[in-house]
Amino acid sequence: MNTIECRIEQIVNLTPYVYKVLLAPSQPVEFKPGQYLNLVMAEDDKRAFSIASAPHQPLIELQIGAFGEDSYAMQVIDKLKNSDTIAIEAPMGNAYLREESDRPLLLMAGGTGFSYIKSMFEHLAEQASDRSLVVYWGLRTLDACYELEQTKAIVESLPNARFVPVIEQAEASWQGKSGLVHQAVMSDITSLEAYDIYLAGRFDMVGIVRTDFVEHGANIDHMYADAFAFI
Repeated sequence: MNTIECRIEQIVNLTPYVYKVLLAPSQPVEFKPGQYLNLVMAEDDKRAFSIASAPHQPLIELQIGAFGEDSYAMQVIDKLKNSDTIAIEAPMGNAYLREESDRPLLLMAGGTGFSYIKSMFEHLAEQASDRSLVVYWGLRTLDACYELEQTKAIVESLPNARFVPVIEQAEASWQGKSGLVHQAVMSDITSLEAYDIYLAGRFDMVGIVRTDFVEHGANIDHMYADAFAFI
């Protein structure tokens, strides 16, 4: 793990509550798809965020969901907006993509957990991977969606891949899948035994998903999530 100074290149809204942050590191940052970094707010205040960009990309992308004026995440956004640079600690995390495996891949995220799996599928696209891949992204409402068409294009540029967005509280106009994202996975896939599974989302969600997926055939030794270290 290294401490690296980064120039803050861009902060834009993806939705009213999700911010895309682009950082230009002062030196190359080596990391594996699915790892995270710490933003150094102060010496004793370091806050973890998944790296949304892939290792080959020159800028580091973060996707930060910030709700409430003085929330944990909004404090970070306010600091970034009022700074030219920020220090990061990277890389961190053991739930990175196991590239030596040839098992089918299931990437599943809820909300801004999307940033975790985005790094992986963008890396796989850059590598022109022919592994079987399915990407599920669960969102509470249609208003929470962003980059759907872009994601579909990247994922489905691969020969054996598909992208499935799932809206929990879907409106009548929504033509895709609705309900809980992990239940959609279990409805679509008869058994998860063959899959390498990567998960991101709220810790309580990941805990439920782990239990349900194991009951649906998943091998716990082939399931990966940073949340597993805390639940």
